[in-house]
Amino acid sequence: MRPLIAVPGRRAASVPILRFTATLAAEAICEAVWAGGGEPLVLHGPDGNPAAELADRLARFDGICMPGGADMDPRHYGQEPAAETEDPVAHQDSFDMAVMSCAIGLGIPTLAICRGMQILNVAQGGDLVQHLTPSSVAHGNAVHDVVVAEDSRLIQVVGSTRIPVSSYHHQAVGAIGADLRVVGTADDGCVEALEHAAGTVLAVQWHPEDRHASSPSDAALFADLAERAAKSRAEVLV
Repeated sequence: MRPLIAVPGRRAASVPILRFTATLAAEAICEAVWAGGGEPLVLHGPDGNPAAELADRLARFDGICMPGGADMDPRHYGQEPAAETEDPVAHQDSFDMAVMSCAIGLGIPTLAICRGMQILNVAQGGDLVQHLTPSSVAHGNAVHDVVVAEDSRLIQVVGSTRIPVSSYHHQAVGAIGADLRVVGTADDGCVEALEHAAGTVLAVQWHPEDRHASSPSDAALFADLAERAAKSRAEVLV
């Protein structure tokens, strides 16, 4: 059986084919999780969902894929919004922060992507750069290289110290949160990957779902998540 991978849904105010608001997951994320060997399931985030109940719900899953999304409210990390920061979605911030806290607390194998990595950093007490200064590296809708730390788990997954990635963001990790280590950077110094000390959470700033069908290093991230999730489930069943 494929390991069950929770994909926290994104709240949408309206969708053309529906009469109501919607809880969605990008098809590219679900396809990448599936191609990697996992069973993607969209995790609904009802308003006011108690943290204890969320922990019980997540405990049923073998892994989590935290997707990208809109900007976080800077007040979560003690800053006022900059002019470039998009209007936050309060419910989404609270839900994603709670999911990440549960993932760390329960030791659930997790792959965090783009906003997901930013959520991880803020949940661990770090902060964000609200808008990147233009540099030699194009971070918005572009492909650029990432340098991977040689003594990291990430390099064991992607197999190279330098990989091309599909990038789509204007914010980035600033001060690093507790128990997190930088394991990937762009040539301009932008933090591109983090690992949690417990070894259960791997986070990347880029979008591996964009090129998972053609990029071995991107596909490997989803295969690694599925493998870790399957191993975790097997250990629980023993």
